[in-house]
Amino acid sequence: MKRRVSQPDHDGGSFRDPAGFIFMHRGAVYRQINRSGQADYDFFIKSGLYGKLAGEGLLVAHEDIKSLNDIPSDEQRYKLIRPAPIPFISYPYEWTFSQLKDAALLTLQIQRTALSFGMILKDASAYNVQFIGRRPVFIDSLSFRIYKAGAPWDGYKQFCEHFVAPLALAVYSSPDILKTLRAYIDGMPLLAVRDLLPTRAKLHKGLLAHIYLHAASQKRYDRVEPGAAAKQPKISRLALEGLISSLTKTVNRLDLPKQKTEWGDYYNDTNYSQSALTAKKKIVKKYLEKISPKPKIVWDLGANDGTFSEIAAGLGSYVVASDVDSLAVELNYTKNRSLVLRDMILPIIQDLANPSPALGWAHAERRSFEQRGPADAVMALALIHHLAISNTLPFNKIAEYFAQLGKYLIIEFIPKSDSKIQILLHRRVNMFEDYTQENFEAAFGIYFTTVAREPVRGSKRVIYLFKVKPTKIAHDK
Repeated sequence: MKRRVSQPDHDGGSFRDPAGFIFMHRGAVYRQINRSGQADYDFFIKSGLYGKLAGEGLLVAHEDIKSLNDIPSDEQRYKLIRPAPIPFISYPYEWTFSQLKDAALLTLQIQRTALSFGMILKDASAYNVQFIGRRPVFIDSLSFRIYKAGAPWDGYKQFCEHFVAPLALAVYSSPDILKTLRAYIDGMPLLAVRDLLPTRAKLHKGLLAHIYLHAASQKRYDRVEPGAAAKQPKISRLALEGLISSLTKTVNRLDLPKQKTEWGDYYNDTNYSQSALTAKKKIVKKYLEKISPKPKIVWDLGANDGTFSEIAAGLGSYVVASDVDSLAVELNYTKNRSLVLRDMILPIIQDLANPSPALGWAHAERRSFEQRGPADAVMALALIHHLAISNTLPFNKIAEYFAQLGKYLIIEFIPKSDSKIQILLHRRVNMFEDYTQENFEAAFGIYFTTVAREPVRGSKRVIYLFKVKPTKIAHDK
């Protein structure tokens, strides 16, 4: 009987490294190591570096796969491995300042450890890091090459563009500047960053070296005549270790000034009485427990400080807690939580009125927010009024989009009389006459079946549990 062969689904963001690539097959993630990467990979394993990093949770662990009988043969293939799954793939332009900083420090820690095992990182892309909850983990097992004495760190410029430059701009301007990484998926150009930073940034010794002087040297390098022999710089092991130490100090010394965020302090405001907040928590917990099978992945849209994400995580779901307010997400990420909950809640920045699109070559290197779903359940609490009023989105458009994001929806309707809506309606007299509970229910009824509906005691708000109608699901896993 002839063996059936199925084509693996190559990851759109994994094609630049000749040493190998990532692909999906029958719902699992695999990495192919090509023969061109054999020597480095074998040293990576046999030296003990892999065991050290994976054992400490710094690098995603993997298992060797002897063969996959139902994929085409490939004469370039040396080995197949199956990395441990990452619950949700996020991108640097969706991270807070502290997330990007932690990813930078992880990269430097791994570089330092690699050197002690006779290896070096050949690149320093922020996309080599993912988060499991608030824990950063390195995901590229093919980023390591055998260290040769005198060789410079090829990833130095990339590290500065992916980490040092955006972190510096966030400190000296606004953390919202990190959202522009969506436009600079290959890193922020150092010359542009140098010109954007205020003069006082030169007083920061690390930035003087790794931004200003680095940009100047890059400018001189760009003026080299075509055809001129490029000199390969040499750097001693001691100097390389000094560079890593300098970068670590630079990153560690970059901190955001303390700022207050209105929505990050939402539940500390007087909008909710304590009894109403307690009632709301009970309803959300009850709805989550109604969903069968128990949701593995929950998306908490407009999560603020993660108060309700913690309820879902406490029930065993992995929660992607998104919010448009970068400072609220920062608060959520740095919030003091139990060790269990820390690995169960991933805060990210996401503007639902302008969600992360598909980016990169052929719009396939970085997936859109929607393409990374659907979630088993979506929570949209204290959110509908922002979308409908602040962003003037009709209920039917919101319902249509939410139906693509998850199989179940827990959503809160907030009437016009609510104090938060009154803030939004300031200077908008006689607008949004169609913002009514009746119109809300009619619009969402097109895409969802109502499973439960309950008012929040002590308020005029109502929380619904919807189940998406099968014909309205655009895609599923």
